[in-house]
Formats: sequence, structure tokens, C-alpha cells
Amino acid sequence: MSSDNQWSADEDEGQLSQLIRKSRDSPFVPEGIAGFTTVGSYGLYKLKYRRDQKMSIHLIHMRVAAQGFVVRAVTLGGLYSTYKDYIRPRSFSVSKK
Repeated sequence: MSSDNQWSADEDEGQLSQLIRKSRDSPFVPEGIAGFTTVGSYGLYKLKYRRDQKMSIHLIHMRVAAQGFVVRAVTLGGLYSTYKDYIRPRSFSVSKK
């Protein structure tokens, strides 16, 4: 028999609800997205006032800044996950003795 009649919650989950669920699991995802968006918006705004700077140099600087925010968010998320999964349970299990 086929399992076509089985309903799965993941199939009907929208993008917004999926983003909210992932944000609860790792809270630094929205920070990375917000930082990337902020740097991108600021870069587009400053594009008008770049004076004699070449376009390619300006775009490289903005890309590096945006990637810096994302790398920072990923690093902080990894450290938070490590703390939550390994360090905090170990410290609570020692205090129960």
C-alpha cells in the first residue's frame, strides 16, 4: 500500500513559519540576516556618495562587511549551541551531587 494518504506538517509549513521555527532553534539566524540586510542597504545608500572610488572596490568592501556579519552570527550560533548542548548540562549534572 502506498503512503500517499499520510499528512506531514513539514509539507504545509510556510516560509515564515519555517523561519520562526529555525529562529527558535538557533537565535543567531535572524541576527545574521538582519546584519546582511543592513550592510547591503547601507552599501546601496552609500553607492551614490562614493566620490572617486571605483565601483568594484566599493562592492568588494560591502561584500566583505556583509560576510563578516554572517560569519559572526554563525560563530556565535556555534558557540551558543556548544554551550547549550555540552557545557550547561555538564555544569547542572555536577551541581546535583
